[in-house]
Amino acid sequence: MPEPSAATGRRQSDLAVAVRAAHAAGELALRHFNAKSEWWDKSPGNPVGVADLECDAYLKERLLGARPDDGWLSEETADTADRLGKRRLWVVDPIDGTRDFIRGRTGWAVSVALVEDGEVTVAALAAPARGQLFAALRGRGSQLNGKRLRVSGLEILTGIRLPIDAANMNAAFWPEPWPGEAVEKPNSLALRMAKLAADEADAWMEGRTIAEWDVAASALILAEAGGIVTDRAGQPLAFNKPDPVFHGIAAATPALHGVVRDRLDHALRSLAAARRGRSPAA
Repeated sequence: MPEPSAATGRRQSDLAVAVRAAHAAGELALRHFNAKSEWWDKSPGNPVGVADLECDAYLKERLLGARPDDGWLSEETADTADRLGKRRLWVVDPIDGTRDFIRGRTGWAVSVALVEDGEVTVAALAAPARGQLFAALRGRGSQLNGKRLRVSGLEILTGIRLPIDAANMNAAFWPEPWPGEAVEKPNSLALRMAKLAADEADAWMEGRTIAEWDVAASALILAEAGGIVTDRAGQPLAFNKPDPVFHGIAAATPALHGVVRDRLDHALRSLAAARRGRSPAA
């Protein structure tokens, strides 16, 4: 069989493994969600609980059991340098959106991504409290519950939909108010980005440092739906780095990505200047 077909067949198999694991882990998490299981802080303001740990263990057993030669990176597993020597790596967040999970809200998801040579090739994002299962295969598109996804295609800022707090639409750190509306903002960063892929939002940006596991799956889901996602400097996202983080994210429809990134840059410079007691241009 020619190599491209063999590679595609392997990735389709990988996608099936990822989807089954994410769906089953989501069902496991859902049982804890309804039972309100135990939670504690692993560091100040950073909650973890029985549901996180059980889902993490389950995903590791299922994914590495099916693909024993692959590497592993998860929010709830101690990181080691071994993964850096792996060409293939599973990047997992057992429960992304923990605060919504604890509060009994639906804005949480199980995120599973396969990284090959620094790029995400397979993604599954299960949000069982919403009845949602996203999946994507590099070069083959993305789906929600079996339905093909496509970004909105919005080309101007007027009417833009952002998954942010409504009060921030007119915040002073933007160059000018956003001419659109705030839409639902799940606690899960992955679900915020997936909203763009599902044509429920048009852009999303984050200036803080973000871990690879927060956005690995949703980055592919969005890209395969026709969106663009980069770091705050406009660089493509590269995964399985020694320090597995990104310094800001800008995601949007193709026509809006540049202006969204510029606005994020302005906001970050404004906030930094305010902390120094200067104007942004100083």
